[in-house]
Amino acid sequence: MLPAHCSDRVAPNADIDEDEREALLTISHGAVVTSGAVSAQRALSTATEFVLTRGLGPVAYGVYALAWRIAQVLTRLVTFGSVPALQRFLPAADDTQRSRVAGLAYLTTLGFGSAIAVAVWVLAPLINERTVAEPAFTPAMRLFGLLVGLFGLVMIVAATFRAIGSARGEVLFNKLLRPSARLVGALLALALGYSVVGVAGAIVACTLALVVVGVPASIRSTGIVPRVRGIRSEAGRFYNHAGPVAMSSLGKVFQNRIDILLVGALLTAVDAGTYNVVLVLISITWIPLLSFNQLLPPVASDLYADDRMATLNAVYSSVTRLIVTTVLPFLAVLGVYGEQLLGVFGPTYARGYVPLVVYLGGVFVGSAVGATGWLLMMTDHQYARMVLDWLLAVLNVALTYAFTVRFGLVGAALGTSLAIATQNGLQVLLLRRFEGLFPFDRTFLKPLVAGGGMIATMLVVRASLSGLIAVGAGTAVGLASYLLGLVVLGIDPRDRLVVAELSARYRETIAETLVAYASIFL
Repeated sequence: MLPAHCSDRVAPNADIDEDEREALLTISHGAVVTSGAVSAQRALSTATEFVLTRGLGPVAYGVYALAWRIAQVLTRLVTFGSVPALQRFLPAADDTQRSRVAGLAYLTTLGFGSAIAVAVWVLAPLINERTVAEPAFTPAMRLFGLLVGLFGLVMIVAATFRAIGSARGEVLFNKLLRPSARLVGALLALALGYSVVGVAGAIVACTLALVVVGVPASIRSTGIVPRVRGIRSEAGRFYNHAGPVAMSSLGKVFQNRIDILLVGALLTAVDAGTYNVVLVLISITWIPLLSFNQLLPPVASDLYADDRMATLNAVYSSVTRLIVTTVLPFLAVLGVYGEQLLGVFGPTYARGYVPLVVYLGGVFVGSAVGATGWLLMMTDHQYARMVLDWLLAVLNVALTYAFTVRFGLVGAALGTSLAIATQNGLQVLLLRRFEGLFPFDRTFLKPLVAGGGMIATMLVVRASLSGLIAVGAGTAVGLASYLLGLVVLGIDPRDRLVVAELSARYRETIAETLVAYASIFL
């Protein structure tokens, strides 16, 4: 039986607590701002992969894909937990503390970035020998080793904006400029006739330019000047939070990124390329979760610091339901039409459809539980998360290895999907055990039922049409069916509040903008 505060908490005409209302609107506004940017980020990343699959060919693209994915794995580690630490400590800090915390974040990232670059330079030949065994891999991997530290600095810039509640600043640097630098680099290299190594070098050069311009710009915009003087006073608290988070991140590499390394080690370069394209489409499905999690950490940190746990749980539940409602169309489109969408990159990649569908199961569970990982960190349970991450990491390495050897690409996706589902399910239980936070109630059934109708409608269209025409028509008809189902089943009062108030706010903003432009031209 659910706790009393987790049942249907709001009658159709009930008032919503002001603190909860403000928190919901803040998080949802951040999600709206972020969703457009995250969608643009995914579009830029997808465009980059499309250009490279067409410009490099299956084998050369597979070499690039493995080197790129290894660099992405290392990017998760390079800040050594500084990004969550900034979210935890900057919101309530004074100006001096902010400067020292930011200084620690930059210094930590520079140190780990340098160490990673040296390690990659030394180990690249060995990695090549144990994986794809292609001459171009070693120099490309070494260049991407330099890229890891540069990406880390961009992440610190973005996290600083995010910690002070500026979704736009975080969006600009992390969601738009960083993938734009990669796309520009890829286009320039291919236009000049370069292959994998040239592409890697061009991406590094464009990202370096972004760092050189972005760091000073962020300091001017936020007013937070990183300082190393006096950082010892903040170091203990900073690393007490960042250290366990960093170890959790390392554990998560073995939970849901070991598939990338195993595909490169156990299968072929072409398989590595195919799996990378699968991951490109999978990344689109994480847009709702990433968007709503944009401003949830600082809001949750404030509510927890003020001991407003009932409000925090209500916000957690409402935001999680909104995530479920918005992620279902993404999952439905890729689940039903994934084969046609993979084929856009080339006929070689269409064979990734079954791994794609298997992976979607993990995405659904990971999205359906909401911000479990962030909430554990914002409620000072980072050590519990670290232990859980490592326990599951050991299990996942063994399972994913066995699955990949037995089932190939499908096995790699199955191992990762199970790891994501298990991790997030256990985090829900930990949150309930430690803080009494639990998001689920009967209102979650409505989007699930409407989603079932949407999938059935899309399958009917797929049986009637073929190719990209089926994708377009099926998506349109399926979305219409989904929205109709939500209306018929009834929309939760909190969801109506978010839609109504944000719609009114945006209409007013648009009207004011149009009036301003009209006054210029009339």
